[in-house]
Amino acid sequence: MAPNHQPSRHPETRTRLTPAPLPQAPLDAAQRLACLRLIRSDNVGPVTFRELVNHFGGAEPALAALPELSRRGGRQAIRICRAAEAEAEAELEAADRIGARPLFTIEPGYPPALAAVDVPPPLLYIKGDSGHLTRPIVAIVGARNASAAGQKLARMFSARIGGAGFVIASGLARGIDRAAHEAALDSGTIAVLAGGLDNVYPPEHAELQRQIGERGCLISENAPGFVPRAQDFPRRNRIISGIAMGVLIVEAARRSGTLITARTAAEQGREVFAVPGHPLDPRAEGTNRLLKTGATIATEPDDVIAALAPMLREAPATDARGMEPAPAANEEPPAAQLPEIGAQDRARLLAALGPAPVDIDELARATGLPVRAMQIALIELALAGRIERHGHQLVSLASPPGGA
Repeated sequence: MAPNHQPSRHPETRTRLTPAPLPQAPLDAAQRLACLRLIRSDNVGPVTFRELVNHFGGAEPALAALPELSRRGGRQAIRICRAAEAEAEAELEAADRIGARPLFTIEPGYPPALAAVDVPPPLLYIKGDSGHLTRPIVAIVGARNASAAGQKLARMFSARIGGAGFVIASGLARGIDRAAHEAALDSGTIAVLAGGLDNVYPPEHAELQRQIGERGCLISENAPGFVPRAQDFPRRNRIISGIAMGVLIVEAARRSGTLITARTAAEQGREVFAVPGHPLDPRAEGTNRLLKTGATIATEPDDVIAALAPMLREAPATDARGMEPAPAANEEPPAAQLPEIGAQDRARLLAALGPAPVDIDELARATGLPVRAMQIALIELALAGRIERHGHQLVSLASPPGGA
């Protein structure tokens, strides 16, 4: 986290190639299946999913266009890149069996704060009270090997902040996370899981996970049955901070996953709070360092509540994501006809790219390609596996298979 970090509460000036926000509308069964198939298709990451839905006006026409787009981008494989319908249906059936349902970025009810971050997950599986996702949220996270005093503080902050009308989010880990969830069961709590919603980790939290699924809300970007790996926990942390207005850190060692959550919160423009600790306690080293580099000190729950209250008053009455309204039933969907992109234009675009990520606006200036042509060409090349999207509007050539 940068020194003297002060999270911005105002949207940044958008560049001309910033993707438009996705429109929202309720999905029927066929549209939901098409969204899942699109997300699970080859080389369709969060950015490409957003670009495809924006261009074609929905997942179904985008799905139909995938083979041609991939071919135009230079994909040589005979097999089309669309995910199989049967596999997507089986995934949805597995979710239904455990009482979960998918929630896509283009549906009402998707967490508005998360939708506003750079490259939000296109799909969340949710179980429990989905209304918690659209209420004001505060994340409370901290050390797994928390001290007794740290756990007491987490329960105190969680109960008081929850009583003030906020939902408490955390990661269902041992220590601080567990204390925060338990204290907020009555007022509302969200547990963000790194694995599928049927995966219990740690095992001793099975009963707590069951209670949150009944009285609160469980969410994960991963499908039922998914067993998390080490790299999935930082992604989970990004969701914890992304759904929240602010993140409170209670005990964190100098090197810990908790500090990853603090860093992503700062990058997302969230308020970062830290409870100071004793200088001789290694579990306070991370929180004390956060305070030195710009986090807001929190010695009592009212410090958090008072800091976030003005943000609640500033929030617009409309959807916090600034979503475009869905087209009316009698309106024509966006044109799905693809502009012709010449081979020379694609070659010029690829020649301007390298292994180092570059901003898309800089790429447009370097190549001189029209905006629309640039957007379509990037979709084609991404589907063909020839480029990589890195978020923050950065793109690079794809790494060769098996190499750096």
